[in-house]
Amino acid sequence: MADSRWRPLRRLLHAWVRVRHREPAPEALGLDPELPTVYVLPRPALSDRLLLECLTERDGLPSAAVRRSKGDEAPPPLLALPDPRRRQRKPTLLRHLIERGEDVQLVPVSVFWGRAPGKRFGLWPLLAADDWRLTGRLRRLLAVLVNGRDLEVHLGAPLRLSELADGRDPALLERKAARLLRVHFRRVRERVLGPDLSHRRTLIAGVVASPEVQATIDKQAGGDEARRERLRRRAGRYGREIAASMSYPALRFLDGLLGRLWHRLYDGIDLRGIERVKALAGHHTLVYVPCHRSHIDYLLLSYVLYEQGLMPPHIAAGRNLDMPVIGPLLRRGGAFFLRRSFRGQPLYARVFDEYLHRLLSRGHSLEYFIEGGRSRSGRLLAPRPGMLAMTLGSFLRRPAAGRPLSFVPVYIGYERILEEASYRRELAGGAKRKESPLALLGVLGRLREPYGRVTVNVGEPLDLATFLDTHQPDWRAAIGEPRPTWRASAVSRLGETLARRINAAATLNPVNLVALGLLATPHRAIEAELLERQLALLAELKRPRPGDEGHPLPPGSPRDWIDHARALGLLDYRPHPLGDLVAADDHQAGRLAWYRNNVLHLYALAGLVAFAFRHQARHGRDALAALLAPGWPVLEHELSIEAPADFEAALDATLAQLAEAGLLIEEGQGWRRAEGLAEAEQLRMLGRLIRPTLERGYLLVAALLGEAPGHFDHDGLASHARQLAERLARLTGRDAPEFFDARLFDGLLESLEREGWLTVRDDRLHYEETLREAARRSRTLFDPALRHRLERIAARRIAARGASGEHAATPGD
Repeated sequence: MADSRWRPLRRLLHAWVRVRHREPAPEALGLDPELPTVYVLPRPALSDRLLLECLTERDGLPSAAVRRSKGDEAPPPLLALPDPRRRQRKPTLLRHLIERGEDVQLVPVSVFWGRAPGKRFGLWPLLAADDWRLTGRLRRLLAVLVNGRDLEVHLGAPLRLSELADGRDPALLERKAARLLRVHFRRVRERVLGPDLSHRRTLIAGVVASPEVQATIDKQAGGDEARRERLRRRAGRYGREIAASMSYPALRFLDGLLGRLWHRLYDGIDLRGIERVKALAGHHTLVYVPCHRSHIDYLLLSYVLYEQGLMPPHIAAGRNLDMPVIGPLLRRGGAFFLRRSFRGQPLYARVFDEYLHRLLSRGHSLEYFIEGGRSRSGRLLAPRPGMLAMTLGSFLRRPAAGRPLSFVPVYIGYERILEEASYRRELAGGAKRKESPLALLGVLGRLREPYGRVTVNVGEPLDLATFLDTHQPDWRAAIGEPRPTWRASAVSRLGETLARRINAAATLNPVNLVALGLLATPHRAIEAELLERQLALLAELKRPRPGDEGHPLPPGSPRDWIDHARALGLLDYRPHPLGDLVAADDHQAGRLAWYRNNVLHLYALAGLVAFAFRHQARHGRDALAALLAPGWPVLEHELSIEAPADFEAALDATLAQLAEAGLLIEEGQGWRRAEGLAEAEQLRMLGRLIRPTLERGYLLVAALLGEAPGHFDHDGLASHARQLAERLARLTGRDAPEFFDARLFDGLLESLEREGWLTVRDDRLHYEETLREAARRSRTLFDPALRHRLERIAARRIAARGASGEHAATPGD
């Protein structure tokens, strides 16, 4: 029978404690019912033992209750690892278990009192929460009493003794098993609590005293001892300006605070892919790289990770957020602050670089935004190299035996964001307003508005060593050299790969879908019935196929999605005797464009194919592939799309999907547009999704070909193409500011250079006849009115320079 000495305590514990987070689920543990189960605790603790007895009985797992009976030869159901610092005077339970020679499965169990997030927070819960300090009896009693309702339990994968034995001596086998279990417990503890948090002053002092920082000080001091001392003090100020001051009590406080905020702000948080992080946490250094759409991003991701039993990361935040009240709280929650530019500040740059290196080398997880700032247009911005370059440099400074470093791409999708008004104002040319506590109070006044749901999707992690093995096989020769010659190109490829993995993790929500459908109409108004059919088409094109992870679709019907967007104030629904109408005014359309741009890349190939049938009813299959293939890599780059392994195979699959939807009809060796009016309109709407991106590329190429090779430099062509796009936008009603976004034209030029369409000689852009020929073939895709406007503008430019005797070709040449 079970040990009756602790029965009253066990009953009290069973009535009092509540497990808020436990993993894995009992059915996922994979226990062999034919083998005896022995649970292993990292240290002897009566509270943990009694708790485990309660949990195993409740969940139908093999019992952890210690049973006492004469002649009982069964292995003990529970044991604790011996303290390796103490000399054992008698054989341990683990040694007895090994000497019995019976095969058993060892299940490691980690219990955290007060670490699991809960709704309550205050002085006593903060004091009693788990951390890296050893827990005495009095403090454990306090933890049970105060945090018994906020409990977290982690069960590890079973470890079979027979797989470890291999004819070993029992003493050696005991040491091996104990070592494996201690490694597991340490990794779980690091995953939940993070690496041990050093005192902030000690960390800053170590940064300032590092050889790298000292070398920079010596170089700037130039032998002047007084100046050297001033620079040393300045380095200390920089360290205090930068460094986080993360603490477990602050994390607990923020968890309670943010839990209340999300409950008021959102209808719910949908989380997908977190298992990918849990598989790496504890033995990989993790660098989270989410898309940056809102100030909410870093708070939301930290909250979600904490809720899932993972240590929140240290977060790189702009210095503009280090404001009174807010800055100190963010700093204690893990934020470290950086200036927007390091240019002309070599000592600051060195201090920041050394601080980042020390965080990574100690195994702390990081979070930063590779876009550099929030996306005002809603699309993923081109990655910036700064933080990625410093992370790569830190990785190369570590010895080859260092722990692996993995990037974790994260897509965050909103149905409404708090910054809608400010983004629209800034895209229209308004100045960015400075963050301040008063501005935060203004945001609090909008918390009662509806904001729908928010999605957090974890993409496919990227192991840095594996990435370098693929793209720079000789990288190990550069260990210890933070700035190898190939670093810039590797950072560029790394940023692009991460951006594509972020976008690959995107999923659709009702607002995205409604925006994709409604904004594909010429006047942002459509019959409700047609919009519902278009939303059903968009959903069907992204419905997961068998064996494909796909993109989960939002629940409900197209009509439900329209009603949801209407409830969020993003459109108007107008009943009409001849058929209800859905419309968006200028303000609503500007907001919807932001949400459309979040997921536009998901329909790039389908939109490209539909656009090809806009002015031509029929295309041969091979002719269509030849027409679309040259521009596809440029489209991939601008929209950060993961390239298909085989473009023609992906094209065939898309054509088949559109035929299945009734929009195209296969005809011999080609395809033709369906003749029905409704189907033709749906195909046109699908093609309009990608139209602005294609037209922007056509504008840039037309501007380039309108002059002789070598006429433009990079900045000159980007500026001219942007002015051309802005002019056409005003003349044709394309009032979306992102149509003439300067950064998009810079990205287009980079794509043309990478694909070999452009070469740079003496800072001038040169092109070959192949580009002119490709432009001539693709011009049939575009509206004749657009081509005519471009030719008229080019003709006026030629006439204005006629006296100089220069020759310029027209886009139609």
